[in-house]
Amino acid sequence: MKELSYLASQVQASTTMAMDALAKQMKADGIDVIGFGAGEPDFNTPEHIKAAAVQAIADNMTRYTPASGTVDLKKAVCARMKADCGVDYKPSQVVISSGAKHCVYLALRALVNPGDEVILPAPYWVSYLELIKMVSGEPVVVTAGEAEHFKITAQQLRDAITPKTKALILNNPSNPTGMVYSKEELQEIADVCVEHDVYIISDEIYYGLLYDGVTFTSVASLGEEVKKHTILINGVSKSYAMTGWRIGYALAEENVAKVMSNYVSHSTGSPCSIAQAASVAALNGPQDEVEVMRQAFEERRNYIVDRMNRIEGISCIKPEGAFYVMMNMEKLLGKTICGETIQSSDDFSSAFLKHGLVATVPCSGFGAPNFVRWSYATSMENIKKGLDRLEKFLSGEEI
Repeated sequence: MKELSYLASQVQASTTMAMDALAKQMKADGIDVIGFGAGEPDFNTPEHIKAAAVQAIADNMTRYTPASGTVDLKKAVCARMKADCGVDYKPSQVVISSGAKHCVYLALRALVNPGDEVILPAPYWVSYLELIKMVSGEPVVVTAGEAEHFKITAQQLRDAITPKTKALILNNPSNPTGMVYSKEELQEIADVCVEHDVYIISDEIYYGLLYDGVTFTSVASLGEEVKKHTILINGVSKSYAMTGWRIGYALAEENVAKVMSNYVSHSTGSPCSIAQAASVAALNGPQDEVEVMRQAFEERRNYIVDRMNRIEGISCIKPEGAFYVMMNMEKLLGKTICGETIQSSDDFSSAFLKHGLVATVPCSGFGAPNFVRWSYATSMENIKKGLDRLEKFLSGEEI
């Protein structure tokens, strides 16, 4: 047999998906595992959104739509982005696809030629690195540590730019850190990108989940030149608890949107017609349930951060958005827990799942090897029980 594609063979499996799949299999086998791995709300999709999907089926909206999405959904996206983020786009500048992750891929496909460099701030969402490689780009990782609240500076960005630099991927609010760039920080980064003619792929999927009164700024709202250089990525999965509906959207200059639309027409084709109808209802309908979820996440965040920082050997800083906590486990390196030597975050997560029956995500795949990500998109009961198990595990007790 001839060898497989070299490019495809370089793509690594998602560590978040792998850990979540393992935890679900253990649960299916009857083991009492508590999962903190998945990046999806534990709330149900709001009833009016589900009702819109049912109505779409009754109305026989079950055929292909335009490849880049329906006009109704594109209009709804424009209206919601205007209302929430203060950015003006026309439906012709919107591309609907099968999730925000797919939109990032489409944006990279539209921008990147083989050998082009894409700057990637670390810690980063695990898929960004692989997506850059999938389009034959060269990832240039720029790291910001915990002391910097995991946010790169404009000077770090400037220092990383070369003649080969094509784009910057910016995730704000961030997965996995939950940190949020201020308007001033974003303006400085945007100015560098405009100065050097670098595109900004700005993934803002968590913009509706911010805490402590933090104000969200979309990078595209910082001026016309910045907007021209920006491809906004968003979707309905996080704010509306619609992860399984698989609807994401991108907003960009028309020439970029056209290339992305052409590409989607020959790859996945149009997103699910029923999910698109439900997404119209989500974006155009009442937003009160988004706030209910946000408040619940904020309460959980407060609890997990406060308690985690009272446990000896580990710590975390308080995230400002999304629903993740980055647990610093550097002090555990070299220690033996429940007979397992902890040399990395992978070792920790593996041992914790085996002996503590708690699934977390090692951040080695996020460019932050001494951290472990916990998702607090789970019940307060599970959070309390999971932290109880953490304390027992760290003291050497088996669950």
